[in-house]
Amino acid sequence: MPGSDQEFEAEITVEEAYHGTQRSLTITGPDGQRTLDVNIPAGVVDGQRIRLRGQGGRGTGGAEPGDLYLIIRIAPHPRYRVSGRDLFATLPLSPWEAALGATVPVDTPGGPATVNVPPGTSSGRRLRLKGHGLPNRRGEPGDFYAEAQIRVPSSLTREERRLFEELRERSTFDPRRQR
Repeated sequence: MPGSDQEFEAEITVEEAYHGTQRSLTITGPDGQRTLDVNIPAGVVDGQRIRLRGQGGRGTGGAEPGDLYLIIRIAPHPRYRVSGRDLFATLPLSPWEAALGATVPVDTPGGPATVNVPPGTSSGRRLRLKGHGLPNRRGEPGDFYAEAQIRVPSSLTREERRLFEELRERSTFDPRRQR
């Protein structure tokens, strides 16, 4: 009688999903405890199943063993959110970068990149870096989305305060009436 198929979950980081990784797994089952060294390829996504042929339960009477299915779980990350192959991160911006536009550095799992912030960017706007998401061995990689979040200084110098007060007096912009 052929061996039974088994499942085992492996949690990896976003960076490991991006670059690939190796895991040494200790599996306890009806056949006892054993350790497997497994290569997890770059570009795996949350919930993906990796088939390890012949690593499941033992067959009886000389029959083939079953397969082991490794189910990938991508752990929550302090900086990135994952949706399929797309990655999302907050992009802190100063009010002047958002108003005037800027080229801003961002950290991606693949390394540093830059994003062009168009003039007039508001909080919540998503700026896409095409192909900077999780890789895909069989097609297009995901995208990286930097989500604008405008931040103001918690304390102002005298000059900064003067400039903000001058802007308040001269500007006709009313954020509660803009659409």
